[in-house]
Amino acid sequence: MKRALIVIDVQESFRARPLWKEIGNPGIAEPVNRLVRLARDHGDLVVWVLHSEPGSGDVFDPDLGHVRLLEELEPPLPGEPVLRKTAHNAFTTTNLQQLLTEAGVGELWVCGIRAEQCVETTARLGSDLGYEVVFVADATTTNPIGDLGVDAIMERTQAVLRDRFARIATVAELAASPV
Repeated sequence: MKRALIVIDVQESFRARPLWKEIGNPGIAEPVNRLVRLARDHGDLVVWVLHSEPGSGDVFDPDLGHVRLLEELEPPLPGEPVLRKTAHNAFTTTNLQQLLTEAGVGELWVCGIRAEQCVETTARLGSDLGYEVVFVADATTTNPIGDLGVDAIMERTQAVLRDRFARIATVAELAASPV
């Protein structure tokens, strides 16, 4: 079965927010880079997704220059789509499903920033669309929300996805598993 890695919102917009100092893993680029290299080594499609809010005047407004991949990320290779979304999930406002269908993809690896928001909603919708989904926990992070800390949010997100919408894995587990 063909596979795609969907890298969701690992972008400078988040670093430009005051909340960045509270992000669960400020070094998120490192595990994402390892995952990208693994996907490329397997011949998988890598899709980069950026959240954009045109005209908002905040860090997600593309006119301000923050809607770009984190500097530490390996750059997309030719042929790797870079999509801009305006919804929480990566499907609704992009042509992601069309790209995946045309490539014959049946399995998705998802990772990124805002585990409980954009990554989770993409995993859920991907599952509903019939894809086998793997939520890559150590290549995903978030910020605290109110009284909920990062660890609680990550635990909750994995609990609600596990065995219903996605399999939960780490980069090392994926690297150790057969292609």
